[in-house]
Amino acid sequence: MKLLTFLFAAVPYFLFSQITISNSDFSDGGDVSYVSTASDLTIDFSATGANQNWDYSSLVSTGQVLKEYATLDGASFLVGFTFGDFAGLNYQASNYTASDALPLDQLNQILPVEISDIRQFSKNTNDSITSVGLSITVSGTEIPFKSDTIETRYKFPLNFGDVYDSRGYSNVDMNPVYNGIWRQYRQRHSEVDGWGTITTPFGSFEALRVHHTINESDSLYVDLFGFASWVELPIPVAHQYEWIAAGELEPVLRISTSVIAGNETVTTVEYKDNNLSANLNELTESIRIYPNPVNEVLYIEGVKAKVEYSVYTVAGEKVMDGVFMPGKNSIDIHGVKIGSYLLKVSDEDKLATKVFVKK
Repeated sequence: MKLLTFLFAAVPYFLFSQITISNSDFSDGGDVSYVSTASDLTIDFSATGANQNWDYSSLVSTGQVLKEYATLDGASFLVGFTFGDFAGLNYQASNYTASDALPLDQLNQILPVEISDIRQFSKNTNDSITSVGLSITVSGTEIPFKSDTIETRYKFPLNFGDVYDSRGYSNVDMNPVYNGIWRQYRQRHSEVDGWGTITTPFGSFEALRVHHTINESDSLYVDLFGFASWVELPIPVAHQYEWIAAGELEPVLRISTSVIAGNETVTTVEYKDNNLSANLNELTESIRIYPNPVNEVLYIEGVKAKVEYSVYTVAGEKVMDGVFMPGKNSIDIHGVKIGSYLLKVSDEDKLATKVFVKK
């Protein structure tokens, strides 16, 4: 009887005890995962603490991407030289993947050259995952850059209650392709502020929650028509809330927010998922919106046919609608209140959704 009493008393501990996360629980070179996006702007990211039960099972995928982490085996010679075996030990990357580390929409509005295919190079070791540099394609030429100060995204092992800080600094000189320099300074504060069970459409997992606060300052040296000057790029304070489970390689849920007019506003919701139908992505992936956050005019590119659009508040109220024609379109939103909005674009049986923030 005493043994049975002990076993029953121990069951809750073994079922709900906090977990420890290591570097092997994250993606590295050769790994792939499907990540779905959702458009729930009212999602609750505030609940956290010990022994939580987070239920996000009602999320609905509005788009999906395949996240691929490549090794340096297939990289160009210049990239391999910068981040491969010839690089200093701290800069020898173990993988690289597509990244949104640069404010691409803002850069392409200012610069007379096209910037695309941004890739982040990372080093995954037993004690950390660090950002060692980037590569960008400027008018068709791929240029790699080491980070002058290496930012630590995760420190291992991760346990409930852990707190760490890091900073990163990058100086991206686009010469000789273009006489321009982009500088980024980031300060990251990370705290493992919760543990428990999370449920998403992908399943239920024992997870740690990590809250990252990121303060970023960006500036761009622009040479236009022989007149050169530095331009400050406004980057709002960002928060990332990640639920990380053992062996899943990607956070099972990530909610990103920006601080707009003093309010923390949801910008993206992403969760690990199964491979969904390719039709889900066809329209969403072809359409790009910028700038985001936006002040007066939102531009829409990639529309391939005449489509209808609607803009909704987070409460579901329609504030405007209309028609996009093939090519580049724009929406005048200077009279719209500050906050987050959902742009829905429909084309017969396909639906694209994009979230934007009015500042």
